[in-house]
Amino acid sequence: MDAHVFPNRPRAWPLALLLAGSLAGCASMHGLHTHATAIDPARVEASQSLAGSKLSAAAWPQDAWWTRFGDPQLDRMMDTALSGQPGLRMAEARVRQAQAVAGIVGASLYPQANASLRSTRQRFSEDGTVPPPIAGSWQTINELSLGVGYELDFWGKNRAAVDAALDRAHAADVDLQAARLMLTTALARTYLRLDLAYAQRDLAQDTLQQREQTLALTRQRVAAQIDSQLELTQAEAALPATRERLAAIGESIALINNQLAALQGQGPDAGARIARPQLAQVSEVSLPSNLPAELIGRRPDVVADRWRVEAASQDIKVAKAQFYPNISLNGLVGLQSRGFDNFLDAGSRVLGIGPAISLPIFDGGRLRGNLGVRQAGYDMAVEHYNATVIAAVHDVVDQLVSLQWLQQQAHEQDEALRLTEHAYELAQARYRSGLANYLQVLSAEGQVLAQKQQVLQLQSRQRELRLNLIRALGGGYQPAAVPGATSVAHVQAPGSKS
Repeated sequence: MDAHVFPNRPRAWPLALLLAGSLAGCASMHGLHTHATAIDPARVEASQSLAGSKLSAAAWPQDAWWTRFGDPQLDRMMDTALSGQPGLRMAEARVRQAQAVAGIVGASLYPQANASLRSTRQRFSEDGTVPPPIAGSWQTINELSLGVGYELDFWGKNRAAVDAALDRAHAADVDLQAARLMLTTALARTYLRLDLAYAQRDLAQDTLQQREQTLALTRQRVAAQIDSQLELTQAEAALPATRERLAAIGESIALINNQLAALQGQGPDAGARIARPQLAQVSEVSLPSNLPAELIGRRPDVVADRWRVEAASQDIKVAKAQFYPNISLNGLVGLQSRGFDNFLDAGSRVLGIGPAISLPIFDGGRLRGNLGVRQAGYDMAVEHYNATVIAAVHDVVDQLVSLQWLQQQAHEQDEALRLTEHAYELAQARYRSGLANYLQVLSAEGQVLAQKQQVLQLQSRQRELRLNLIRALGGGYQPAAVPGATSVAHVQAPGSKS
C-alpha cells in the first residue's frame, strides 16, 4: 500500500511488540500447578471380584436393551417416553444451549467487522473550539464507516476457550444420554413392579379360592358336629382379610400405572389403558470380557466427567495465556463530511490501520488468583472423575455379587416352598379326616402363603438386578467422540514452567 493512502505511517509498533514481549514475565505464574492425576481404569483392582463370571465380548448392552424383555407394550412405552418426556426435552435444550455458547466463544477466532452510518444535524457553539464560519451555525455531519478487528491469538487463549466450550457441549450431550438411561431404567423398573403386582394378585386370588373351599369344608364339619362354631368363625374371618389384600393390590396396580404414564410424559388416562405385562424370561447374565478398562467409554456419567476434565484443562490454558500480551489489528475505512454535497468525494474518505496491545504488568494478583481457581477446578474435576470411575466399577460388581448370592437364595427358597406346601397338604388331609383342627390348617396355609410371596420377591429382584447390571454397564451407550489425552496428564500452557 503506497504512502499516499497512509501518509506518515508509524514505524514504532514493531518496537512496541518487542517491548511487550520483554515485559511478559512481569506477571509471574511461579509456584502454581495442579495436583490431581486421573485414575487409570485398567488399574482398578476388580479381577478377583469378577472371577468366576461368565464373560463374553458381545455382552455389552444394546442401545434398545429393553427389547430383551420381549414385551411390545414396554417397547411402545419406551418410544413414547424418549420422544415426549419433559425432563428429557430439558436435557436436549441444555445441549443446544451449550452448543450455542460454543458458537459464541468460537467467534473470537475470526475477524470482526462492523458498519455504521450516522447523520447528525448539529449547532456548533459560538464559544467552542470550532472556528467561524461554522461556529454558531447549524451543520449536518455525515459519517459512514466500516471497522475491522482481529485478535492475534499468539498464546492460544482463544483457541483454548473454544475447546473448553466445545468440551462442555460434549459433556452436555453425554448428560443427555445419562438422562435417557435414567429414564428408560426407571420406566423398566416400574414396569417390573407392575408385573410383580399382578403376580401377587394372582396369588391372592388363589388364596381366596382355597379359603372358600376350606370354609365349605368347615361348614360340613360343623354340620356333622365335628367342629364347633369357633372353627367356622375363624374360616369365615379369613375371607375378608384376603379380599382386603386384593383391594390393596388393586390400588398398587392403579398407582403404578399412573407412575408409568408420568414417566412417559402423559396424563393419568394413559395409565388406565396399560394392560398386564407380558415379560419374557431374561437370559442368563454374562459380563463383557474387557471390564473394567472399557467401562469408562460405556458409562455416560464417566464419559461426561472425562469431558469436564478436558474442559477444565483448557480453562487452565486460557488463564495462563492471560499473563501474556493481548495483540489485535484494527482497521477503519469510511467517509466523513459536512453536508451531503461532497460526502462521496475522495477527499471525504477516512482510513486507519494499526495494532492494539494490552499487557498486564501489575494487577494485584488477579491473574494468579484466576489461574489458581482454574487449577483447583481442574483438580476437582479430575477427582470427581476418579470417584465416578471407582463407583462405576463397584456398581457393576455390586449387581454381580447380588445376582450370584440370589441364585443360592432362590434354591433354598424353592426347597422351603416345597416343604411348606407338603406340610399344608398333610394338614388338610388330617383336617378332612378329623385328626386336626382348623388352626393347624390355617397355620400351614400362612406358611405356604409367606413362602410364595418370598418366591415372587426373589424372582422380581433377580430381574431388577439384571436391569441394574444393564444400567451399570452403560445401557448400550457408545460415545461418538472421546476426550483427548490432556485430561489425564499435567496441563502446561505455552511458555509456562510451573
